[in-house]
Amino acid sequence: MRWKGGRRSDNIDDRRGDSPGYASAGAAPLILRFLPAMLRSKTGRFILIAGVLVVFGGRMLGVDVLGPALSGSGAASGGQFQPTQEQQQLADFVAVVLADTEDTWHQLFRLQGKTYKEPTLVLFTGAVNSACGSASAAVGPFYCPGDQQLYIDLSFFRDLSQRHAAPGDFAQAYVIAHEVGHHVQTLLGISQSVRKAGQGQNKAAVNALSVRQELQADCFAGIWGYAANADRRLLDPGDLEEALAAATAIGDDRLQREAGRQVVPDSFTHGSSSQRVKWFKVGFESGRLSDCDTFAADDS
Repeated sequence: MRWKGGRRSDNIDDRRGDSPGYASAGAAPLILRFLPAMLRSKTGRFILIAGVLVVFGGRMLGVDVLGPALSGSGAASGGQFQPTQEQQQLADFVAVVLADTEDTWHQLFRLQGKTYKEPTLVLFTGAVNSACGSASAAVGPFYCPGDQQLYIDLSFFRDLSQRHAAPGDFAQAYVIAHEVGHHVQTLLGISQSVRKAGQGQNKAAVNALSVRQELQADCFAGIWGYAANADRRLLDPGDLEEALAAATAIGDDRLQREAGRQVVPDSFTHGSSSQRVKWFKVGFESGRLSDCDTFAADDS
């Protein structure tokens, strides 16, 4: 993929090396809520005074007692993270791919008379807090509609290459574009419609809706690939095959087999390998949003 020299997105929140903190981001409002009652109680006043002394004493000693989530400062390790040259190049690559998705979706939204709101991509290591809760790197890349941000631990790309046998920069770009696809679904109201449709349904029905939503995100990723190739000539020979290998590698049936489990289609939440390949190719070959209606398709 011809990405070097491309524009880098400004919407990167680099939290690599930061700790997600042991204090919940919602703890401060909770403390304020119970503050009046604590002030009326002798024991409560004692706890507050002791807490203040501990916090300020810790600050004087250079210790962030509250943790990053409450103090508003970076985590203890924040600012100390020194990426290797390989790690930084990968972060630069992600920023260029994100910028290119921005260019693509700005254009497509304008054609529909809409305005594209760019998401933020959060880089983290190990674990991260989001509006959707805390998550470890084990969950893989994800999109949180609550804060409209993408989250990725770049070590996932190593797993994609080594554990899932799907190497290559366009395989990595497909992963980013898929998560951006979920952001597009949020902006278009699709995600909200899916959640509403799943209310009161059994698990199999909810899973089926999830599969169609994930496959549409694959199709949207394909649309970005179409634009990157047709409009900006970013793809090298073999890049499409890299993306298809990645789509195959993370199909639900493939992952269930690799885990030594029986393949159970009703338990799928993202789609089979063949489904993911099919819908990425649909978007990649046409570049049209109208072709990505996985919910209306008879056979996803």
